[in-house]
Amino acid sequence: MTRPRKNRLLAAACAVGVTAVTLLATITPAQAASDRVVTAQDRAASAINAMLGFYDPGTSRFDPGPSWWLTGNSLQILLDYVQKTGDRKDLPLAEHTVQVLRAPVSWWPQGGGDFRTDSTDDTAWYGLAMVRLYQLTHDKQYLTIAEEDEAYIGSYWDDRCGGGVIWDIPSDSYKNAISNELYLELAASLHNVIPRDTHYLSDALQEWNWFKSSGMINSENLINDGLTDGCVNNGQTTWTYNQGVILGGLTQLYQATRNRALLATARHIADAVISSPTLSPGGVLTEPCEASGCGSDGPAFKGIFARNLAELDNVLPGRPYQHWLDVQADSAYAFDRNASDQYGLHWAGPFDSADIGRQDSATSLLVAVLP
Repeated sequence: MTRPRKNRLLAAACAVGVTAVTLLATITPAQAASDRVVTAQDRAASAINAMLGFYDPGTSRFDPGPSWWLTGNSLQILLDYVQKTGDRKDLPLAEHTVQVLRAPVSWWPQGGGDFRTDSTDDTAWYGLAMVRLYQLTHDKQYLTIAEEDEAYIGSYWDDRCGGGVIWDIPSDSYKNAISNELYLELAASLHNVIPRDTHYLSDALQEWNWFKSSGMINSENLINDGLTDGCVNNGQTTWTYNQGVILGGLTQLYQATRNRALLATARHIADAVISSPTLSPGGVLTEPCEASGCGSDGPAFKGIFARNLAELDNVLPGRPYQHWLDVQADSAYAFDRNASDQYGLHWAGPFDSADIGRQDSATSLLVAVLP
């Protein structure tokens, strides 16, 4: 693949140690737009192919370890790519994966299959992917799975802390951000694909009305990990995916209600991330754990923020976040990629190592910026 002027510049910058933000600032918007038209789909396609390199046909999973949710996230990315590009060659792989993994798992037989497992967030990642698969195929079996998953998560709503779903099912504990954000997005997404629905809209509105008053959104408009047993913000890490999934949920709820106050709230959160010296040092999105290592889950978080920010951007006049997203993609492509189109942890560079979480994150970003 021939690299246009910008990418040659970026490669040269790597050799002399110029930072991503400094170099990208020298590229005019017109140059960037011209180059990106030629290369954006090539970048995304190469990243998708590298992501598929982590797929194990024997297990029908992308993630080799205990992080069951990462395969749900990988499916979402693959299906988003199909939706944006119309390239359906890998759609059979996604459908095969669903048929294998929807069976009850031995370690959580109470779930009854269809991705209902021992934590509400793990179930929700698959539920959202099923909504996208239904949109692509119009096969109602996928819609049914998504509805079952939504009902399963909703069954763990209780009146502790005034409402909300719990995270950990075996211990019956923890009102956290990610489970409730995903429940909001799943319920609102179901409403938006089911004509004349009122049930899922009611669930989504109930979730948002609780979440916005729960205390998890802090004074800086960032979302901490969850609530204490005493039902106050626990002050734990402001993970990027917690800032991202709420943007997707609010965007879906806006599309259901046309309440522009939802977009205003989403923009406050998005702007807080972009201006945060912790989450966007030097203008490039950074996970709080990057300095010390992020385990198997954390490397995937930034891509989840990127794709949900892009969904918000798509409904806003003037696409105010497109340039910022393009900067992230340009930086990752130039500074955080190896010769096999695998991506590392640090979008500002340097490349460290490859795994499915890292690959998911960058691939989701590169798919998010596709026109």
